[in-house]
Order: sequence, then structure tokens, then C-alpha cells
Amino acid sequence: MKVTILGAGPGGYVAAIRAAQLGAEVIVVEESEVGGTCLNRGCIPTKALVASAEVLDKAKKAKDFGLELSGEVSANIQKIIERKNKIVGIQVKGIRGLFKSWGVRILDGRGVITGPGKISVTLKDGGAEEIETDKIIIATGSRPAQIPIFPFDGEKILSSTDALNLEEIPKRLLVIGAGVIGCEFAFIYKEFGSEVTMVEMMPKAVSTEDEEISAVLERELKKKKIKLLTNIKMEKIEVKEDSVQAFLSDGKTIEADKVLVSIGRAMNSENLGLESIGVKTGQRGEIIANSRMETNVDGVYAAGDVTGGIMLAHLASKEGVVAAENAVGGDSAVNYDVVPAAIFTSPEIGSVGLREKQAVEKGLKVRIGRFQFRALGKAHAMGEIAGIVKLIADEESDKLLGAHIIGPHASDLVHEAALAIEKGLTARDIAHMIHAHPTLAEGIMEAAEDVHDSAIHMPKK
Repeated sequence: MKVTILGAGPGGYVAAIRAAQLGAEVIVVEESEVGGTCLNRGCIPTKALVASAEVLDKAKKAKDFGLELSGEVSANIQKIIERKNKIVGIQVKGIRGLFKSWGVRILDGRGVITGPGKISVTLKDGGAEEIETDKIIIATGSRPAQIPIFPFDGEKILSSTDALNLEEIPKRLLVIGAGVIGCEFAFIYKEFGSEVTMVEMMPKAVSTEDEEISAVLERELKKKKIKLLTNIKMEKIEVKEDSVQAFLSDGKTIEADKVLVSIGRAMNSENLGLESIGVKTGQRGEIIANSRMETNVDGVYAAGDVTGGIMLAHLASKEGVVAAENAVGGDSAVNYDVVPAAIFTSPEIGSVGLREKQAVEKGLKVRIGRFQFRALGKAHAMGEIAGIVKLIADEESDKLLGAHIIGPHASDLVHEAALAIEKGLTARDIAHMIHAHPTLAEGIMEAAEDVHDSAIHMPKK
């Protein structure tokens, strides 16, 4: 069986390897570079910048740890970008190596579906190739949404991609949108030395997160002297010779050197030839697929951001695995109820399952367990005591419904809770399991104990 995949991002390249593992002949068509947005313009490069910002922050706090540093510690943006590019290059090489190992053929070019089981590829080197295939998996991803009043120019009005390759640190950075991407870049460039202002039309930062988590993050933004304006819309932007002037809905104006626009993403579903075989798309251009990643056309699957669902690289990879397994005759489906998410702000955020508000809206009676990082010895030893673990359990069954963490290594810690939700474990199950000391994971154990008012390291209520 031959499987052809359009796109080699975290959905496409994972689908390719899985299909090859299952014995299929696999061709991948990628017009940019393997790894997609996540590796080249998203997850990995931003985490490289986050790592530089974290080291810089630690260096500035060296005296707090009994260390003496001489000389000035500052951000060299050219060296930071150079390191970021090196990391990306290593990972790209790794994926291409995996393709070679599993016998996956990669075509560098753009593929267009021309009919049932037929794809025409325009190669980067100027050639062309026609493919006949049994199954097609579309995993072409997404891109930063282009809003007419905020036209990207790569100089003063930036997309998230532009923000990864700045040649100098802006003195004044205005971030439009306080979602995941906007908040991550706000913390990064504030640490590098920018004066950062954020404008968000919603009533809070990271509005998709549990309300208590958002409140803690907003407190940390304030501590970092990052200015956050909520419930405000951006009316228009005027680009001047040496600055940008932004006009807000409350009548005020903000002047900045650069503006980062981070207000959503658009699906890469145009010009793929979907209409030639009748693949249905939604109003936003998303390819409609079910939990088995099947489209309305037999033998055609879609995975990742292009389906318009939760835009997370790890979910795209899971969808890619499911699409590949079903394409070669399997029977797999994605469980969208348990999808952990991570936000690499300072401190980090990790979340999975229902928010408290969502649980209440579903008519569920819940019990909440909380535990502050400042009560953990490991957090004090690390010098990172800000944050909270919040667990949501069903009042009747005690099963864990949701977990929301803001604090050091929250992106790693959340997976204990994700596994508990996936396997139907209870708060008592987590509380009864012995956790190593001193660790940050003890915070999850104590929050689970607090569900039943039995946390050892909390004062009597």
C-alpha cells in the first residue's frame, strides 16, 4: 500500500514514520522544511529563546544563590538567534535521518491533489513529479493569521515568525494579543531588555486557561513590569519612520518601536486541490475530519492544525499516528478529552482536562484541591516559589477531572495528572502514591490530599 502525505510538520512526519512502521510505502511532500511550524518557526525555536531568557534571569539573581559574578550580564540577540538556529538545524537533520532509517521518501516541493489518488508535485529544484497513491494524509498545518489592519512587514509589524529572527532587541515592544504566543514572547523580550506592553480584547491573559491560573500569571506579569491592558481593542496602527503608533478603543495611543501581532492562526488549506476530489472544509478553511482523522472522501485523511482544532504539536502528532494507522487498515481514534497543554511563560503553565468553570457548566459537582509552590522545599531551594497546583475532582466518584498548574516545570508536572485522568484515577489514588522528596511533584500529591482537606503541609482550614 502506498501512502502519500502532504506536509512534514509534527502531524505529517509522525504519520509518515508510523505508516512506514506498519509496512506502507510512504512519500512525504514538503514545500518548506521538515518539522513544520513547530520545529522551524514555533515550539522549538521559542523554547530556545526561553532557555536563554531563563539563564539570563538566573545570572541576574546569582547573588541570591551565594554566587558572585563580575561584569555585566546582558542579552546578545545575534548569539541567541545563532544558538536557536543551530538547535533547529540539528532537529531537522534528525527527522530526515529518521525518514531515511524507515525508508520514507521525501519530496521537497509543493503537492497538489489533481484527482482521486493523484498528486502533482512541483519540486524546489524546478522539476515535477506525478504520484499515484492509495491513501492521502493532509497535514499542511497553519500560519500566523494576517489581519488587514495589522499588515506584517517584518520590520515594524511582526508575526511570531519575524519575532524569532530579530537583529536587535526593541527598546519598546507592543504585543497585540495576550494568548499563549503573545505571553511567551512578552516574557522573553522583557528578560532581554525590552519595555513590553500587551493589549488584549478579552478580560484576562491566556483566557482559555482556568481563571485562577490566569490570575497568577497576571500577577507575575505585573512583577516583571510587563504592562497588560485587557478588555481593549486595537483600532488601527500607523507606521512612522522610526516608530509605530497604535490607537486603542479607549481613546489612548501607544508608541512602540515594534509591534508583535499574535491574534490567531490561519489554516494552510488553500491551493491543495481539495475541490478536485470534493474534500469538505469549514468556514475558516479547516478540513473537516472525525476522531479517526477521516475526511468525507474515502481514503483521504487530515491531521494537525489544518483541521482547525486544538493547535498543539503533540496533538497533531497523535492525530498523525491515528491517520496513518487507519490509512493502512487499522482502527484508531483520538481521545480529545485528555490533551495536556503547556505555556512557557515565567512561571510555566501546564493544564489538562476540565477547567473549574467548564465542570460547573456541565452540571458536575466538584471538589477542588490546591497547593502553593511556596510550601515546597524544592521550590525554595530553586528560588522559584511562585505558583499553584489546582486539581478538580468529581465530588461523587472522586475521579480527577482536571489539573491546572502554574509554577516551575509545570509543563512536565502536568503529565502525572494527564495519566490519572486518562486512566480514571481518583484524587485519593494520587494522594496515596508515595512521591519522592524533595520534588516539585509533591505539590500534586498535596493538592490531591487537599481535595479531602488532608494536606499535610497546609494549615488547618
